[in-house]
Amino acid sequence: MTDPRRPVITLTYCTQCNWLLRSAWMAQELLSTFGQDLASVTLIPGTGGIFQITLDGALIWDRKAQGGFPDVKQLKQMVRDHVWPERDLGHIDRSTDPA
Repeated sequence: MTDPRRPVITLTYCTQCNWLLRSAWMAQELLSTFGQDLASVTLIPGTGGIFQITLDGALIWDRKAQGGFPDVKQLKQMVRDHVWPERDLGHIDRSTDPA
């Protein structure tokens, strides 16, 4: 990849809601897809039902505002669209519609 930009992603999750495993799984999926192209993926424990994802400090997902959690496909596409819009994510970008 010629773009030297390496974004920082943070996932802030509610410990009271036991969302650590969900957050760790999402972090693992991001690292598996983007690997060395990321500067870091950080998990930040919180309380009060919080689940937020930031990319270079900008909020890209808020569970309360958006009514739930992103699926992994959606999360990977959001990161890609913000940082590397020309990047192909392989099968994730393919339509599942058999038409």
